Amino acid sequence: MAQYRLDKQGLWTILEGWDAYLPRRVHVVACGGTALTIQDLKESTKDVDFLVPEDEAYIALIQTIKRLGYRQATGSGWARDDGYIFDLFAGKTIFVTELLESPLEEGNHIPIKAFKKLSVSALNDYDLIISKMFRGSAVDMEDCLTLIRARGKAFNLKRLEERYRETSEYNIAPERMIGNLDAMLDRLGRRG
Repeated sequence: MAQYRLDKQGLWTILEGWDAYLPRRVHVVACGGTALTIQDLKESTKDVDFLVPEDEAYIALIQTIKRLGYRQATGSGWARDDGYIFDLFAGKTIFVTELLESPLEEGNHIPIKAFKKLSVSALNDYDLIISKMFRGSAVDMEDCLTLIRARGKAFNLKRLEERYRETSEYNIAPERMIGNLDAMLDRLGRRG
C-alpha cells in the first residue's frame, strides 16, 4: 500500500538502501519540507526534495536508483510503488529557483548524516526560505514561518531580505517573488 508522508526514520531507511549500491561518494542537499523533516522541525514530508550539486554525483545517483526500480514520475521526480516521489535537482536550481551560490560552499548547507558513500545535508536557512517562498504556497509559507520561529533570535531577517531580493533579480517575475516575501514578513508582524 502506498504511503502518503515520509518521516525522518523512514527516509534514512530508504537512503541507507541507496547507499549500499552507490558506485561513488554522493552529497545530497535536502531542500523543501525534507530539510525541515531531517532537522526535526517538521514531522514528515509529502515528497522528498534533494539538490545534487555535482554533475557526476547526480548521474551516479540516477543510475543507482534506476537499478533499484525507480522510474521517472515527473520532470525531476523519481518513484517506485511505495508512493514516495524523490525530486532530484542537479546543480544549484530547485524547481525554477536558481541559488546564488553552490549549496556545497561553506555556510550554504548544514551537515546532517553521513552513510558510507551518501552524505546528507540541509540547505541553509536563507536559501531554503527563498526557494520555498518563490513557490509561495500556503504550506511553503507555514514551513518558512516554522523555521524562522524555531531559530528565534539567531535568525537574521535583514540578511534574509537582502539575499531574497538579490535572488529575485534573476527570476522571471521578481515583483511576484517580492510580494511573497512581503506577505511572509507581514505574517511575522515585523519588517527586516
